[in-house]
Amino acid sequence: MSNNTDTELAPTILAMVSLAANIAANHPKKGLCQLERLRSLGVPEAQIDIVVDIARHLRDEAGQIVDSEFNAAFAPVANVAVAGTASGGACCVPTAKGNACC
Repeated sequence: MSNNTDTELAPTILAMVSLAANIAANHPKKGLCQLERLRSLGVPEAQIDIVVDIARHLRDEAGQIVDSEFNAAFAPVANVAVAGTASGGACCVPTAKGNACC
């Protein structure tokens, strides 16, 4: 039989993982609670900075990949939509900035 303490994370590790997840997920709470917790536990700012840097890198990289995939999928569709509206007329009322909505 195993002891529960063997599977529990130390409070600092738990707070670091949670901070990184909040930043990487772009969570609205921004991990500020975890940042406060880490500071209250005496975790050096340099260690917190590493966690923040890695989480931001992963968040930014994921965003770039998503944007790139969207742009690749969007480009051909945009050309078809422009061609369709040019030959068949507008299919909807344009936005306030003059962009077609379909």
